[in-house]
Amino acid sequence: MCFVRAREGDQIVLTTYGRSSGFCIDPIEKKPLDHFLPGSAVLSFGTAGCNLACKFCQNWDISKSREVETLSEEATPEAIARAAVKTGCRSVAFTYNDPVVFMEYAIDVAKACHERGILTVAVTAGETCDGPRREFYRYMDAANVDLKGFTEDFYWRVCKGDLNAVLDTLVYLKRETNVWFEITTLLIPGENDSSEEIERECAWIRDNLGLDVPLHFTAFHPDFMMLDKPPTPPETLTRARDIARAAGLHYVYVGNVHDESGSSTYCPKCATKLIGRDWYRLTAWNLDAHGCCKKCGTQIPGRFEAKPGTWGARREAVNMRAFAS
Repeated sequence: MCFVRAREGDQIVLTTYGRSSGFCIDPIEKKPLDHFLPGSAVLSFGTAGCNLACKFCQNWDISKSREVETLSEEATPEAIARAAVKTGCRSVAFTYNDPVVFMEYAIDVAKACHERGILTVAVTAGETCDGPRREFYRYMDAANVDLKGFTEDFYWRVCKGDLNAVLDTLVYLKRETNVWFEITTLLIPGENDSSEEIERECAWIRDNLGLDVPLHFTAFHPDFMMLDKPPTPPETLTRARDIARAAGLHYVYVGNVHDESGSSTYCPKCATKLIGRDWYRLTAWNLDAHGCCKKCGTQIPGRFEAKPGTWGARREAVNMRAFAS
């Protein structure tokens, strides 16, 4: 199903090792990660193939490709780490398709990056069984996990996935690792956007992960096999954010729409705007050098540096051939 495993001799091998659909420098907020090195640049790449079959996939030309030839660039782990250092990226993100599909490659890249002080980010659907999960996240510094809905019916019918497997990953990340992680739910009109389902999701996050895991509600646009659904109205995202905050969650964001208030970070104690965001551009910074609110001193969870990054909203392609040796 993932299209990237094959038998060679008596082994199952990864046919896409060392090959990518392309490399690009993004703002870290695009992953989205709002509490992990805000304002910094991240070197992003993916490969072909995926272990899910989401009907709404927005990278379907990559994730559903059966042709390794779709992969336009080759890069060794060492070249990727060099590129991150040379281009000023603080981290490398495995994204566009699920990195568990190219786990061996991702782990080798992570090892090379850590040797050079570059951090690693997994953008993942979180559907992984226990053994590979433990191996994979040993090498990750941060993750954004797509919690695609909150019913088994939606997961199987729309994604060919398993909700409980994703919940297991989230609990594992919280209780057994130091990986910084945030959660994203893409709200699809008429599929997973009811108030009741959002309430159940938020209650589960509160009761199992606590109040401080950032939650992003993002807008759907018609794509792949879901061209019949309309884009998500901004009011739906606002309603979801209100539900999450009423459930007690401290850090709730909206994405894929222009909403500066819904994209900014506020102190849960004194309501000071700590990090202002206009799309992917930072507009305010009221954290001290230790990641605390400058007004009341509340410690904000995440991974912050003394000063925010200055990458802004730029997106730049990277030619990996320049870093081949």
